Amino acid sequence: MLRMMLNGKIHRAVVTEADLNYVGSITIDQNILDAVGMLPNEKVHIVNNNNGARFETYIISGKRGSGVICVNGAAARLVQRGDVVIILSYAYIMNEEAQSHKPTVAIMNQDNSIDQIMHYEPEATVM
Repeated sequence: MLRMMLNGKIHRAVVTEADLNYVGSITIDQNILDAVGMLPNEKVHIVNNNNGARFETYIISGKRGSGVICVNGAAARLVQRGDVVIILSYAYIMNEEAQSHKPTVAIMNQDNSIDQIMHYEPEATVM
C-alpha cells in the first residue's frame, strides 16, 4: 500500500507578486525549492493564511536569492501581494517507510529568507 505523506513545506512565505495574466502556476525562488526538496513542475497545495483560500498548482523555478513567491494565472485572484502562504508538497511512500518518513519544513522570515529547516512537523507550528 502507498500513503500520500507530507514531503516538503514552506511555512509562512510572503507573496511577492500575483500575476493574473500568466498561464498558471507558482514561481518560487530556486534556493527555497532546493532547501525543501521541491522540483519545478511538481504539484503543490497552497494555503492562504490571510483569507483561508486553498488551491493547488505546479511550481516554476524562480531566480535564486530573489525571495520570489509569485502566484500566477487564475489563482492570482486568491492572493494579494503581502499575503502569508503555506506551500505543501506530498510524496507517495510505501506503507513500511511511512512510519519513519520525515518531511522537510522551511520556516520562513518575512523577507522570504529561511529562518530554519526542520525534518519534522511540530505539534504546533506557530511562529
